[in-house]
Amino acid sequence: MLMRRRISIILAAVCMAAFCSCAFVGTNEETAQKTEFFAMDTYMSVTAYGESAQKAIELAKDEVQRLDKLWSVTDENSEIFAVNSGGEVSVSGETAQLISFMLEMAKRTGGTLEPTLYPVVKAWGFTGGENRVPSGDEIQELLKNVGYEKVSVSGNTVTIPSGVMLDTGAVGKGYASDKAAEVLKENGVDSALIDLGGNIVLIGSKPDGKDWKIGVRDPEGDGVVGVISASDCAIVTSGAYERNFTVDGVVYGHIIDPKSGAPVDNDILSVTVIASEGRLCDALSTALFVMGKDGAITHWRTHKDFEMIMLCKDGQAYVTEGIADRFEADEKHSEMKINVITG
Repeated sequence: MLMRRRISIILAAVCMAAFCSCAFVGTNEETAQKTEFFAMDTYMSVTAYGESAQKAIELAKDEVQRLDKLWSVTDENSEIFAVNSGGEVSVSGETAQLISFMLEMAKRTGGTLEPTLYPVVKAWGFTGGENRVPSGDEIQELLKNVGYEKVSVSGNTVTIPSGVMLDTGAVGKGYASDKAAEVLKENGVDSALIDLGGNIVLIGSKPDGKDWKIGVRDPEGDGVVGVISASDCAIVTSGAYERNFTVDGVVYGHIIDPKSGAPVDNDILSVTVIASEGRLCDALSTALFVMGKDGAITHWRTHKDFEMIMLCKDGQAYVTEGIADRFEADEKHSEMKINVITG
């Protein structure tokens, strides 16, 4: 749904304070292979271990770049661009699956994940244009073409009315990270870290058998608020601090509320989602942020197929019980109250 993300999850390792060129504790760096590249409007990296790592990460990079060409909303040669022209459009299996998943998540979240919000996001200048505050009348006119129910997928055919436009921004990087992970595993990699613009996928544990350490960024300052110990999962954070602009002292964040067409302004600073799939984390991190704290807690209690860490404006953290013993506050935030959400 939305353009993201200057990196909101920081790899936490021995040199965490530097936020780059980090060496993981207990890892033989001589066995690590890494590639960095730019795709989906953000910087990405893949780090893998083992004899087949170099070949595998190049194949994973190729896969992400291929998907980027399919799903770019601004590339006139992409399948999403073709879909947004309206009517019935035949697409590849990957694109059909992606759109179907977006529609499924939109229904599940009651439209807080809204894949047809692109014209509104564009009006605010969050898709490569110049930031501006559109008028209320302009927003209301654009909202007439917003609604995931207007889009349908049958096989590889997507049907969309003229004026309705899809944006894969809230799911695309997560979906691509899952595909990259599949490529790595198929090529013999069982220990790797994929970072697609802050969308993290962990394959297995570190080569020494220990958990990876992933830092959750402080949304109100430098550094991290805390560290997650995890293996073999995906982790994605969303927050309005990631991309915003200020007009007359008012800060406008890039995450748009589909109901109002305006940037979200609620009790949450950031939401980190941990689950088995990157695409699920990507979709939910945006949707839960839009829901607000109470809505996000209700959604977790209803589904329980993910864990989350919410940093809120009251200065407290709210952590679901399944990840509570794996999240540790940073020394600078040792006084922060951590509330454990139970079922």
